[in-house]
Amino acid sequence: MPIDFTLSPEQAALREGARSFANTVLKDVRATIRQYSKPDERFYATRPFHKKAVEAGFVKGLFPKEVGGTDVPALDFAIAAEELAAVDVNVPSTLLGTGLCVKPIVFFGTEAQKKRFLPDFIEDGTRLGALAFTEVTGGANFDAVDPRYGVKTFARREGDEWVINGEKHYTTNGTGWDGKNCHLYAVVCRTDPNKGAQESLAVIMVPGNLPGVQVTGILDTAGHRATISPRMKFENVRVPADNIIGKPGDGIKIVSTNFAWTAALIGAACVGVMRAAFDHALDFARNDARSGPHPIIDYPTVGYMLADIKMKIEACRYLTWKSCHQYDLSGGEEHELAVMTKVFCSETCVDVVYDCMRVVGVDSYTDMHPLAELMNDAMCFPLYDGGNMGARRRQLHSIIKGPSYDAHFAPYGTFGA
Repeated sequence: MPIDFTLSPEQAALREGARSFANTVLKDVRATIRQYSKPDERFYATRPFHKKAVEAGFVKGLFPKEVGGTDVPALDFAIAAEELAAVDVNVPSTLLGTGLCVKPIVFFGTEAQKKRFLPDFIEDGTRLGALAFTEVTGGANFDAVDPRYGVKTFARREGDEWVINGEKHYTTNGTGWDGKNCHLYAVVCRTDPNKGAQESLAVIMVPGNLPGVQVTGILDTAGHRATISPRMKFENVRVPADNIIGKPGDGIKIVSTNFAWTAALIGAACVGVMRAAFDHALDFARNDARSGPHPIIDYPTVGYMLADIKMKIEACRYLTWKSCHQYDLSGGEEHELAVMTKVFCSETCVDVVYDCMRVVGVDSYTDMHPLAELMNDAMCFPLYDGGNMGARRRQLHSIIKGPSYDAHFAPYGTFGA
């Protein structure tokens, strides 16, 4: 992408295609899921929309060309994700959940693993994958050096198999479409209870049809109402020894690279939600006089607030594009910009949606106005996918205090030159 942010003809076509898909297909998601009170019912109700997303080619973009995918770069995904999230965050979150499962294979798997695990998703694009990462006690200390802490899901080697035991929360997509598990899990575990993450953290692929894999509960979230967040239990689950991605100890790099990919793309989702909120606030300001003589947009206080909101949206969009561009150029090695994008854009998103609510007033806090739903969606962004407190402490702090850290190289690096 040139420095002037001009989209290529292919990127412009992708943006228009994603916008059209969102405005013709995803526009009905919110009305559909409002009919259901249970989180699993809401999720299952999105299946027809997900199927149409598959038919539109969004799932194939997650996979390399050698297995039948289209290998869409993170930057291009961000361009499309903004358009989708401006209308609905639920179906894009399902796509992202499958991406979190398969990207460890794409980035770090052997050719044999790619051929064994990935074509199933191309053959039937509606199959779901899940990253089983978050422990019952949380995931912020997944890289703990002290073996007494951190990940408590363990894989024990027995001959030619790994035997996995543990419990996970917030396993997006983990129920599958029928509550009987998804197609494949990327399970973050430790291979030795006496060794810290640097020596034992691993990612092991677990097919969902194996004995011992079960959904034990479903968490109901305030936002992202049709994104499924089950509790999962892995009890004496046996998988072949070569289901491990890399080797024990590689899990830290695999998990960090995985979350850097989603961190950059979450910036795009935040921009989409902010755009939707701004559109509602602008329309209200143009057309409502609040029993006064003029539409409220005529008053400087409202105009200034709308201007500030628009500036924040633009800033987040270009930070997202930059971080995705760097992620692509570095082959997934550049993490700092991606994590900064997630932290900055997610927290800005909450501020922006709230400012839009202030423009509208108390009606925005009721089910009479979509801004209340958008606020619930926005509040999730700083909390999930690692959480911003953990991102600052574990990723950004670790990067900045590293002995080889160059404060002025990372944002302007020439990866691939």
